[in-house]
Amino acid sequence: MRAFSMLPFSVRRRVIPFLALLVLSGCSALSALGDATETLDVYELRAPDTLPVASRTLPLQVTVELPTTSGALVTDRIMIKPDALQAQYLPGARWSEETPVMVQTLLLRSLEQTNGLSYVARRPLGAGGDIAILTEVTDFQAESPNEDAPVTVTLRMTSRLVRERDVSIRASRTFTATAQAASTDVGDVVAAFDRASDQLLQDFATWAVTSLGARLSAGG
Repeated sequence: MRAFSMLPFSVRRRVIPFLALLVLSGCSALSALGDATETLDVYELRAPDTLPVASRTLPLQVTVELPTTSGALVTDRIMIKPDALQAQYLPGARWSEETPVMVQTLLLRSLEQTNGLSYVARRPLGAGGDIAILTEVTDFQAESPNEDAPVTVTLRMTSRLVRERDVSIRASRTFTATAQAASTDVGDVVAAFDRASDQLLQDFATWAVTSLGARLSAGG
């Protein structure tokens, strides 16, 4: 402090605001750290318990790529939207993985349960596989327009089957599923997510295996 007081006044006048900024920045960092260390209940969604088993196993290597989505969904927090333009997250709760990773896992497990593909994974066995599944998740949230309205879960994604050797789209479809929560409790909201995802994944897995079988039979 004595050394600081010996500085010319013109220098001290510039240094003081800088020191204040450092103090404020430190406070912000501590606040962010406190938010990051908040204990949250962890939830995860399941692949459907029952899926139609394919009549044959297709000799295809299928890669399920990491889904793309908006920045608000690249998180492990559970989104709830009070209106179309605002995104919030359920307090005290999170998914077991970030949403894109969780959706990728669910797509993989659903395809595996059909027994319709000889190989399905996040990466091809060799330099390249036969088909890549590209998915864009556009909606994966609960919606609550007001306190009196029921909470509705809305899931929407578009999946494309892309042939690896020429990067051509062989099939494409948009899937949508909704479910109403029994109450605003986190457990009931997550249960609604589970019901909606069950419907979405059954539709996806059936479509993917059926489309690939048709293309293979047609030589495409």
